[in-house]
Amino acid sequence: MMCEQHKSLEGLPFLPGNTFRDPTLSNFHLSHTLNYKNGFQVPKSYPEVGIGGRPLKVNQLTESELNELANFQPTLTYGKAKQAPPTEFLPAHVALDKKVLRFYGYFKETVNESPLEHYRVRFVQIYYFLEDDSIQIMEPPQNNSGMPQGKLVRRHRIPKNDVGDPYNWRDLNLGINLAVYGRVYRITNCDKFTRDFLESEGVEVNPPEPEPSDPYLDQRIKREALSISKTPSSFDKRRQHLELDRKVLRFHAVWDDRPEMFGECRKFIIHYYLADDTLEVREVHQVNDGRDPFPLLIRRGRIPKDRDDVPPTFPSVFMELTENEIKEYFCPKDFRIGQTVTILGRKFLIYDSDNFTKAWYYQNFGMTDFKPVDVNVKPPEVAKKEIPPYNGFGSLEDSLASTKSFLPKAPRADFAKQVDYATKMLRYEARLDSSRPEDANRRFILSYRLCDDMISIYETPLRNSGFPGGTFLSRAR
Repeated sequence: MMCEQHKSLEGLPFLPGNTFRDPTLSNFHLSHTLNYKNGFQVPKSYPEVGIGGRPLKVNQLTESELNELANFQPTLTYGKAKQAPPTEFLPAHVALDKKVLRFYGYFKETVNESPLEHYRVRFVQIYYFLEDDSIQIMEPPQNNSGMPQGKLVRRHRIPKNDVGDPYNWRDLNLGINLAVYGRVYRITNCDKFTRDFLESEGVEVNPPEPEPSDPYLDQRIKREALSISKTPSSFDKRRQHLELDRKVLRFHAVWDDRPEMFGECRKFIIHYYLADDTLEVREVHQVNDGRDPFPLLIRRGRIPKDRDDVPPTFPSVFMELTENEIKEYFCPKDFRIGQTVTILGRKFLIYDSDNFTKAWYYQNFGMTDFKPVDVNVKPPEVAKKEIPPYNGFGSLEDSLASTKSFLPKAPRADFAKQVDYATKMLRYEARLDSSRPEDANRRFILSYRLCDDMISIYETPLRNSGFPGGTFLSRAR
């Protein structure tokens, strides 16, 4: 009730007798006028509440004012606009560095004393460098042209008249002739960057022109189209490399060079790489063989089967062959145990292989005969020294000494043997091996002297035998 009465008296002038105290109000605190921001006191711009936190009707923005602040006064929200800094000055050679205009064109060159062509069309590319207004003319290389191609005009400023004024990019456009040192180039097209640059500078770019064809090139293309072509092979080298990489066939072989002077039988290892169909030959060194420890005889590469089978038109002064002269290279089916292969003029006999090679040949070729070949060189037999028979001159020692040297020497007696075995003798009892019955009972004593290796035979006398007995064989050798 008091609040409604207080609201009805708000329009009265602020004079004594017109003010009434509201007994319901108990908070009379003053609102603060300062705020803290980043540790500093910042005053409030417009107080919105009064004593006791009661709202004030003064300093309140209307709906139209709020709308104007939000939409029509950006400076109140974002502050005063800052002026953009001036752009940094760049000289022309820096701003236009590595910016090149490229035009496509051609020129016609007269061909004298030729029954096949009267003129030749040569295509060029014209480069205009914006940084220094220089021009360079290049001719793209063409296969089998027979002419020096590449750079036709080096990069420099090209004069366009007798006064010496250089060409400018404003002088270049499509469908015009460009005269450079007595040769006229026809510009037919350009790239996208060149077109965009000219249009951005206000230059109207002409439509591109078709390039004329070279009569001689057209005839050559027709002849090449009529030539016999081979059906492309379905063999993929990349697949071969991926599937057969690190798979190597290993063969043991010998090179028998003994028929030649100072030749010998040497062992080698042949490696065939399935990934790229290359092979190499390595030598197997033995201990104290007197050779350098470098084992490689033939380095890895594709080896032709018959290097001497070349066309008669191949120049004999050339040492290396090309793909056109080589008809066939070595392949896995050319190697098997017991077969002789000729590699660069050397004949190798394959006598064995490793287990992987045998398994690979069985899987791909169905081969089962892998019996190794015996290639071990047997040492020569030492001839036995044969003593000739006794010649009848002198003793046996004298006859033997004559066979050992051209000048016979007197045999030396073994005095130590004679002293040690002077009184020692070996005796044996023997009987005569004869078919006659009267010799069956004859007995002999065979004496062997150890000091001089002499034998004597004594027959034991028997009564009524008819043989007197006694010395049967005197001491002799």
